[in-house]
Amino acid sequence: MAPRTSPSERQRRLGAELRKLRTHAGLSGDEAGVLLDADRTRISHIEAGRADVPRNGLHSLLRAYGCPEGPLFDGLMAMAQDRGKGWWDDHRSVMGRAARDVAELESRSTRIRIHEPLFVPGLLQTPDYAHAVISAVEDDSELVAGYVKFRLARQRILSSMVAYHAVIHESALRVRVGDGKIMRKQLLRLIEVARWPNVTLQIFPFEAGPYAAFSRPFILFGSSTPELDTVYLEHPLDTVFLGDRDRIDEYDRMFERLSALALGPVDPESAPESHEGQDSLSLIQHIMYEL
Repeated sequence: MAPRTSPSERQRRLGAELRKLRTHAGLSGDEAGVLLDADRTRISHIEAGRADVPRNGLHSLLRAYGCPEGPLFDGLMAMAQDRGKGWWDDHRSVMGRAARDVAELESRSTRIRIHEPLFVPGLLQTPDYAHAVISAVEDDSELVAGYVKFRLARQRILSSMVAYHAVIHESALRVRVGDGKIMRKQLLRLIEVARWPNVTLQIFPFEAGPYAAFSRPFILFGSSTPELDTVYLEHPLDTVFLGDRDRIDEYDRMFERLSALALGPVDPESAPESHEGQDSLSLIQHIMYEL
């Protein structure tokens, strides 16, 4: 079978982890190839995500690489068996590879942490808000409709009870997206979702200082084992997936700092008038009443 030309993030990540393990074990590509009755080129394609590795072959590689049975071993085996088929494939004609990779990452994450400084995160957007945001950069009405449909489909992951923690800058609540009616509905949606047991929502207020301005938007996808966590960075012209543990640790510390500086999370059991000080819920409602 010819090597694939556009591997998914899952395929690239599996290959990168195998390369890391092989290098740590001190084995060459030729030596690894012997384990699969293949040559160095085949190993190269596997490690670049351009080729799959059969279950038995992967088991042999992991054993030879000194990877003990446990969460990492099982996680890599699961990544190899997962062919990446999901609801996101129905949107292939509209959505690019990176967007579908994000949906696949969400589907297999144990927890999701996101910092968003300028917009309400996609998983929390109302249809009208999503339409207004996307229409600001895309003129084709059919494409806009397709993008909105995809974004709303991604929101189903929250119903799976995955742990979701968002730190949203106050700017995102004040940037006028659409009209006042759209913004009010969006803020009400934030309050509604923030009351779900698996969702933690914090607002980073202007008064907390400039720290959030240096972090830019990012998403931390948690896995069954820390070695397979992923950071997602979205830029206007490109997207980046990071799997290096040191970089992930940096973003983990950054998120913890953002969370510590942000207002307390929305408490589903209490109303803002019962609070002595400002928290995320009271600020959302204050902004909503100003619209």
